[in-house]
Amino acid sequence: MNFALILFILLVVTGVLYALNLRLKKLRPADAKEPLWVEWGADFFWVILIVFVLRSFVVEPFKIPSGSMTPTLLDGDFILVNKFIYGIRLPVIDKKIIAIGEPQRGDVMVFRYPVNPADNYIKRVIGVPGDTVTYDSKRLAINGQTVETTRLDDYSYKLFYAEQYAEKIGDTEHRLLNYSGYPAAVDSVGNFPYRENCTYNASGFTCTVPPGHYFMMGDNRDDSKDSRYWGFVPEENIVGKAFFIWLNFNLTFKDWFDVDINADLHRIGSFK
Repeated sequence: MNFALILFILLVVTGVLYALNLRLKKLRPADAKEPLWVEWGADFFWVILIVFVLRSFVVEPFKIPSGSMTPTLLDGDFILVNKFIYGIRLPVIDKKIIAIGEPQRGDVMVFRYPVNPADNYIKRVIGVPGDTVTYDSKRLAINGQTVETTRLDDYSYKLFYAEQYAEKIGDTEHRLLNYSGYPAAVDSVGNFPYRENCTYNASGFTCTVPPGHYFMMGDNRDDSKDSRYWGFVPEENIVGKAFFIWLNFNLTFKDWFDVDINADLHRIGSFK
């Protein structure tokens, strides 16, 4: 579902009704009532206009659907995404019209999945255009410089445990997870554009990021399908930079009539 397109259609329809309502008020006697459907449509115009402008140009909400960004973001987090930090784009067609900034290494970015642009994905920017990204025996290097990590206490969440590390990419410090029993090799690699820029072996891979593209990885390194598998993210697929958790909400279905509702208020706040 293209929510932006639906919202744009609603804006056009209510805008027409709003204009029609103004016209009818001039033509009808002062004590006459407009048709209810015209009046209601006109009343919704300003609400939809505000929502459309905010969502298209300022900030957009998303829900985290998986654990690929654990421990930074958890399944059930509701986040806000800055829509203008990487440039102003026309809604619906997503064409950049004003350049403001570019994604930086370490940013948590929402983008349209290159394999199916109808889906939105969220990962961390690891490589920007021209970078050479190497992941060898689960050690990350960018342009030949190893990204230093610091071992932290093991991470536990629900039913799993993982090795946890602190890592700094660019100016961003964050945490990541690895599983000691998982292999370093990347399997089931797709045939993506610029596939020739990548080489894979038993200990990992090396990829050179082409112009106008970005290399993305999840913080849950051994449990994230990302650029290692499906390739680079083109600039035109960028949605925005994620920056704030405004709610964490999960439903646990024990059976059809027994549902646990869990909200973690401690999750609310900014993140990197």
